Amino acid sequence: QVQLVESGGGLVQPGGSLRLSCAASGRFFRVNAMGWYRQAPGKERELVARITSGGDTNYADSVKGRFTISRINAANTVYLQVNSLKPEDTAVYYCNANIAVRWGDENDFWGQGTQVTVSS
Repeated sequence: QVQLVESGGGLVQPGGSLRLSCAASGRFFRVNAMGWYRQAPGKERELVARITSGGDTNYADSVKGRFTISRINAANTVYLQVNSLKPEDTAVYYCNANIAVRWGDENDFWGQGTQVTVSS
């Protein structure tokens, strides 16, 4: 069974920083793209950042220059460094990964979510 386990959320003041982590565990063949999404109260879930297994990245316009996504393939782990946080970044952040459980059988998996609250 594949699991994505997140950590690193919390309460931070505006302008502060956090580092979110997400590790994939279980039995699988390969981890493809990994990413972070977020959902604020009353809003739809949105893509924050995504990284391919080759290291190509893309970001939502609202976080460019402030957030950095990275991964360690050997550890099946993805990170999101979030800097210069704003109150509008407050949301539950979800890890997502496209994982090949076996050759040719790829599915999207989600973490349980970690709360990030930006407030003074």
